[in-house]
Amino acid sequence: MKFFVSIYNKLNNFVHRHKEGVPFLVYTVFYLTWFTILESHITFPEYVIHLSIDDKIPFVPAFIIPYELWFPYVLITVLYLLFTAKDEYARLFAFLTTGMTIFLIVSTIWPNGQNLRPILIGNEGFFQGIIAHLYRTDTPTNICPSIHVYNSLGVEFAIARSEKLKKFKMLKTSSLVLCILIILSTMLIKQHSVFDVVTAITLSVIMYYLIYYLDVIRLMKEAKEKRQAKKELIRKR
Repeated sequence: MKFFVSIYNKLNNFVHRHKEGVPFLVYTVFYLTWFTILESHITFPEYVIHLSIDDKIPFVPAFIIPYELWFPYVLITVLYLLFTAKDEYARLFAFLTTGMTIFLIVSTIWPNGQNLRPILIGNEGFFQGIIAHLYRTDTPTNICPSIHVYNSLGVEFAIARSEKLKKFKMLKTSSLVLCILIILSTMLIKQHSVFDVVTAITLSVIMYYLIYYLDVIRLMKEAKEKRQAKKELIRKR
């Protein structure tokens, strides 16, 4: 019995020390639920995104590697900052969730998709087989702006601006290279149109200005503290 009580107390202390991670878990459930609903209802997009430049971009199956590396790239960075740099985590969390929510809203009111994918059976080669599986599990709908691009830039911004990672120049360089490769991969494995990439980059630049240049999180925190101080002053009177 003491063993289970000890485990419970350790877990409780861990959650309390990192309670900022709770909103991340809640938002993940919220995002996946909304996205799943979109994927199941929008199987034939009302608006097809296709630019002439998309047809000039080659299909390069090997780029499935950086495309798949996006998942650990984002998750590891979020968890690392959550456990080591709460302020930096808060900025990244605000950056990611704002863009992802905008994406959900856009996909809901503007059902979009693409027709860029080559026909793959799955036996053309190793990389093609992975992509064929991706095509079967991920519909070519709800693509604008590209979350792969937007979140990659958000993570890259967080790493580049991180005081905690200031001394790790090789890591920062590797992050930049991986970010660029992920962005290219979205087009080179025909998951996204150039339009999706450009809109994602544009949105990320706007959010960078708000989160890191204007530092809206700090401004909101200061405004909240002023309101609380004012209420406390009124209460004492």
